[in-house]
Amino acid sequence: MMGSKLFMENKKILIVEDQDDIAGLLKLHFTDLGAEVTHVPDGHEGLRLSSAMEWDLLILDIQLPGPSGLEICRNVRRNAGYVPILLLTSRSSELDRVLGLDLGADDYVTKPFSVMELISRVKAIFRRVSAMQKSVPQTASVIRIGSLCIDEELHQVTLANKVIDLTAREFDLLLHFANQPGRVFRRSELLDSVWGYGHDGYEHTVNSHINRLRSKIEEDPNNPNIIVTVWGVGYKLDYKG
Repeated sequence: MMGSKLFMENKKILIVEDQDDIAGLLKLHFTDLGAEVTHVPDGHEGLRLSSAMEWDLLILDIQLPGPSGLEICRNVRRNAGYVPILLLTSRSSELDRVLGLDLGADDYVTKPFSVMELISRVKAIFRRVSAMQKSVPQTASVIRIGSLCIDEELHQVTLANKVIDLTAREFDLLLHFANQPGRVFRRSELLDSVWGYGHDGYEHTVNSHINRLRSKIEEDPNNPNIIVTVWGVGYKLDYKG
């Protein structure tokens, strides 16, 4: 568990879960690994705390008294700052899992779950966040693509000097393309790199995010010239001006 402790040390984690036995078990393990854990049992308090403080991870049960975990996820993704989100779902709620990923959740774990599996998923999320933070040199935090400007430090995108309202996931997706212009990414690769491990079978989530991103940054979303489709393969950033 030493490797886990390196990833969890001093991480601030908010758990929004109405089942005290599950929340207590998670809090015990994460605290033992050096994390600072806060637990609230309902969506009202979860909604308030998720935006009132800075967190390294949100663990949200989907079914909660008051606002659901999906509502909390949606609200958090409206904010400029990025925080990883892990959803706790029931085995029968596939539609909720798909909606959660579309709203910007990073991963999900299905109840009943192994605590070791959940910790492994959390480690994978933190590894991905760490890798993305290191992927671009600090001296090159602004990327320009024609009139499109991506400011990594400010987590902001402008088009013709006008701020574009992107979700955190849309920003991560655009930045991923911009860091490797010309490279073709399969949908499965984008899921693994941008959404993180464990999303096999959710390629349609990539499609919906690409379509929404195009609607915001392309002059003609039906004939894109920034993020283009490579038929039968995937997508690439191929701006030609």
